Amino acid sequence: MKIEEVKSTAKTQRISAHTHIKGLGLDENGAPIKIAAGLVGQANAREAAGIVVDLIKSKKMAGRAVLLAGPPGTGKTAIALAIAQELGSKVPFCPMVGSEVYSSEIKKTEVLMENFRRAIGLRIKETKEVFEGEVTELTPVETENPMGGYGKTVSHVIIGLKTAKGTKQLKLDPSIYEALQKEKVEGGDVIYIEANSGAVKRQGRSDTFATEFDLEAEEYVPLPKGEVHKKKEVIQDVTLHDLDVANARPQGGQDVLSLMGQLMKPKKTEITDKLRKEINKVVNKYIDQGIAELIPGVLFIDEVHMLDIECFTYLHRALESAIAPIVIFATNRGRCVIRGTEDVLSPHGVPLDLLDRLLIIRTLPYSRPEMEQILRLRAATEGLSVDDDAFSLLGEIGSRTSLRYTVQILTPAALTARVNGRTTITKEDVEEVAKLFLDCKASAKILSQHSDKYMK
Repeated sequence: MKIEEVKSTAKTQRISAHTHIKGLGLDENGAPIKIAAGLVGQANAREAAGIVVDLIKSKKMAGRAVLLAGPPGTGKTAIALAIAQELGSKVPFCPMVGSEVYSSEIKKTEVLMENFRRAIGLRIKETKEVFEGEVTELTPVETENPMGGYGKTVSHVIIGLKTAKGTKQLKLDPSIYEALQKEKVEGGDVIYIEANSGAVKRQGRSDTFATEFDLEAEEYVPLPKGEVHKKKEVIQDVTLHDLDVANARPQGGQDVLSLMGQLMKPKKTEITDKLRKEINKVVNKYIDQGIAELIPGVLFIDEVHMLDIECFTYLHRALESAIAPIVIFATNRGRCVIRGTEDVLSPHGVPLDLLDRLLIIRTLPYSRPEMEQILRLRAATEGLSVDDDAFSLLGEIGSRTSLRYTVQILTPAALTARVNGRTTITKEDVEEVAKLFLDCKASAKILSQHSDKYMK
């Protein structure tokens, strides 16, 4: 059998519209660096976003909201994602679009509250008593089946655990033996058993057996230090929505009727307000006892003008609640009618009483040099080679049309260059692709000129 060296695909990832965003690109004083962390320009917006990040980290921003307002293609979503990058993976970040609330299965307000709860984290610190060590003995003790018959049942299991400091023999319940079988535990494995719940976790094979085979797909771990019986601090990060779902799911039995009921239930079920209040009580109790710590995350609602008057009214109440995340809205609308009303005009399609609560961050259209710099970043992210003349032409096209259009024609231009036998995108490739694909302004102009030839 021949084992060939195969190129790993583990690090290969799909490139999306904002893959190049790595943070807000601010210096130690919070001032924006001209080109940094994948962001270009928008100095005022980035500086303001940096202050918002500092407020979130110091936990002085809970229940407040920010609005990113600006024309299409000015980096509103990019700034929101940069805020998420700055906060790190431990702070919950829940993105959604305004139109997501319109579902035939559950109420609009339920969708909003669900996402609110997803954006609030809870860090639970628990000190658990555990038995940890390398398995030296695993002997199930069988007895006659009390129900009669010829079969035997496991009455208890004897397990020997070894650490660097000593060994211990334990007599365990047969239910723990089932857990050991599920984890496929055998002699020489390093495991830990929780004293209060009996949960078993296999950590890997002891590294004393590392030379047992020449080739094996097994993870080797060192022999645990300290005593077999010890106290271990376990930190668990969950969101309030995780707690809601776990408690809303009915604990059905193993009989046929319960199983059928679980299969026939609809996919989406509403979580009652009563249940949420009960969970909040328990959460507050844990926080008071010092067991848990509340981490208000970020709820990002893009295209906020798509929400209607009922949703906006509900947002007032949600933002005023004791447990609330930081909400970031984004919109590209000017003055428009508030959805759900017939003639109420308002800036950004958001009611004035809600606008009054928001910190508004303005994003401005990019200049031609900034567009060229963004295109250079995108080309580097997508692994494309582009010459300077092509970048100059793309910048000119972008200032005439839009940044999004120029970013979208980069990949077709690379394919055109490959067909023509080149590895670098040239000015000619960009010109050819620009003739093949129309931008929205050119398409609108053609429609107005030839409106009589199209159906109405």
